[in-house]
Amino acid sequence: MERRGLEPVKRVAYFEYDFSVDGGLIGDITLRGDSFPEGAVITGGMVHVKAACAGGASASISLKVESATDVMAATAMAGMVTNALLDVKPDGTAANAVRTTENGRKVVATIATAALTAGKFVVALEYL
Repeated sequence: MERRGLEPVKRVAYFEYDFSVDGGLIGDITLRGDSFPEGAVITGGMVHVKAACAGGASASISLKVESATDVMAATAMAGMVTNALLDVKPDGTAANAVRTTENGRKVVATIATAALTAGKFVVALEYL
């Protein structure tokens, strides 16, 4: 039987940010790790902070795959403490799912307002 559209198997893609490897300047940083195929539908996931993120007084991090903050809205450093588990926008509903438009998409962290000076986190995203 030929299948079209959503794949019947859910997968998980992992991405990592580590200040000691990736730096922390204001702007976009493509996270290291997996990538999504074209047409993947991201349905859920979470962020696990492995080492507290720190930066200037108003530093924030948002996450995207296709467009600004489609994975996680800007989050202040106070929420990025060691061992924190953070929700992502795709929450199992069609309204909040993200569909990739080209092969090889990755998670991009956007650092805004002030540079980071420390931190490490892993992003795990479920997709079909």
